[in-house]
Amino acid sequence: MSGGPRWTVPDRWHLTLLFLGTVPAERVPALVAGAAPVVATTPRMTMRLAGGGRFGSLRRPQVAWAGLAGDTAPLVDLAARLAALARSLHLPVEDRPFRPHLTLGRWRPGRPADGALTDRLVGYRGPDWPVAEVLLLESHLGPAPRYDTVAAWPVG
Repeated sequence: MSGGPRWTVPDRWHLTLLFLGTVPAERVPALVAGAAPVVATTPRMTMRLAGGGRFGSLRRPQVAWAGLAGDTAPLVDLAARLAALARSLHLPVEDRPFRPHLTLGRWRPGRPADGALTDRLVGYRGPDWPVAEVLLLESHLGPAPRYDTVAAWPVG
């Protein structure tokens, strides 16, 4: 699609609660151990995709996203508690507030971009789904990007 973003493959879709960048190997066990009780005390949640938008301006969009609706308050709280855990382990955490969303694609800088494309999602409401688990993923960038699961915890 002319002016569209580079779409994310659906089997790679995930909700990022906290982005940490490179975590030193010696801190991973403490991160895994500390996250278990944080996730376990989170109530069960139900989410659905709702609406959409972009990060970046209309003329220079960066990220196309779908919004989330449902039990977003516990999700925001979980993200904050995971960020606090990371800070306690002296891991760098972004200062910007957590905004629940699903990244659908990214526009490439310097290419034609239709920033109004995501406006078509304004009235969208998807089906409900239960949030069953939280994963700690290690991302591998490059020509064949992938995610490896480091740890997983059930919600609730």
